[in-house]
Formats: sequence, C-alpha cells, structure tokens
Amino acid sequence: MELDGKVCVITGGAGSIGLAAARLFVAEGARVMLADLDETALRSAVAELGADRAGWQVADAADEEQIAACFDAARNRWGGVDVVLANAGITGTIAPVTEYPADEFDRVYRVHVRGAFLTCKHGLRTMHDGGSVIIVSSVAGLRGDPGVSAYITAKHAQIGLMRSVAKEAAERGIRVNTLHPGPVDNGFQHGLEDRLGKVLGTDATAFFDRQIPLGRHAAPTEIARSLLYLASAQSSFTTGSTLVVDGGMSG
Repeated sequence: MELDGKVCVITGGAGSIGLAAARLFVAEGARVMLADLDETALRSAVAELGADRAGWQVADAADEEQIAACFDAARNRWGGVDVVLANAGITGTIAPVTEYPADEFDRVYRVHVRGAFLTCKHGLRTMHDGGSVIIVSSVAGLRGDPGVSAYITAKHAQIGLMRSVAKEAAERGIRVNTLHPGPVDNGFQHGLEDRLGKVLGTDATAFFDRQIPLGRHAAPTEIARSLLYLASAQSSFTTGSTLVVDGGMSG
C-alpha cells in the first residue's frame, strides 16, 4: 500500500490519465479529490472509486477561486493533502506560428501554465510536509514540433515552474517533479492525431508510432504507474526532475 492514508488532489481527474492515476492511487490506499470541468464524468468516476475514497469538484484549473475551493474541500474532508497532481490540459489549434491565433495561444497557456501554477500555489498551502507535487508535462516539453507552438511552449514552461517550486518546497521535504508522457492511447491523443493527420496528409497515429522505438502508444495505466512512483516514498530523493515515459521517443 504505497499511499496508505495519503490524500491526493488530481486536476484533470476525469480524463484518462487522471482517472487511471486515481484508480491506482485508491488501490494503493489513498483518498482522492478529483477536479475537472466535466461533472458527469466526475460523478461516474467517484461512483466507480467509491464515495468513501473519492470526492469531486467541478473546477477550471486556471480559475484561482475554483482551484482554491478544491483544495479546501480536500482539507475539510480529510485534514490535509499529501500528493498534488497537476494534470489538466488541452491540445489547442494546429497551425503554423504565422497563422496561430493569439487568443488560442493564450487559452492553451492559461490551462497548462497558469493552471499548474495555481495548483502548486494552493496545493502547497494545504500540503503536509514531506509530500509530492507532480506536474504532467509531455514529451512536447522536451522537443519542438511544427504546428503546435502554443502546446510546445506551455509544456516547456511547466518545467521552469517545476524547477522553481522544487527549490522553494525542498525545505519542507516536499518533492516537485514533472512527468513527460509520449503519445498515449486515449481520447486526448486521438483527437490531436485526427487533426494532425489532416495537416500531415497521413495517418498521424502510425506517424507517431514510427518515432517511438518501442513502436506503440502508452496505455494510461503505464503512465499511472510512473505517477505512483513520483507520488510515493519510492521517489523520496527525487525532486526537480523530469521523468520521461515516452517509449524512447525523445532519446
């Protein structure tokens, strides 16, 4: 029971990676507060996980009042937070930088960077010493690709945020790291690939698989296992780090 008695807050908790992490964390003894925009999906997730082990809050990750309320709900119900998982994200438009809409750039940056910042800010205010903060970045935070300038920029920015917060939180024994999944077999990635395929003029799923030495997309459960490592005492001396789980794509 790697997370026995621990309290975890997960933004983007109704999505495939967030929910896969929640399932594993609960199986390892944790209680989880899920934050997401999709109330129906949140209710379904909590019904699956068990109302005694999980709670939910409708929250926009980039809305400070809503994120603060999420952490307050976790603290009021369970007495504090031990693990924070900043997982909320969107893909954004696919277009050359010369044609990329400025408002869309701002929207992507708002969710990924402001959202992660607010999650760290209010997470640290409610966390017990010795906890773990995990920001879900992406292989996109370690490379550059055409047509996704907003997403690439935001995912790189999350690393800078992580490194700064890791230095601030270290005196409390709180570890702060980023996780960098490659392409994952889920709806988020499929939506991106549908749009990218039209730009590339080829099957984008096969295009990505050719770039991955292991030759396939990850399953959400595989990403969740890496999140468990960072959330648990297994990573007790790991902070300020970028953990890459991409099948060798960025190597």
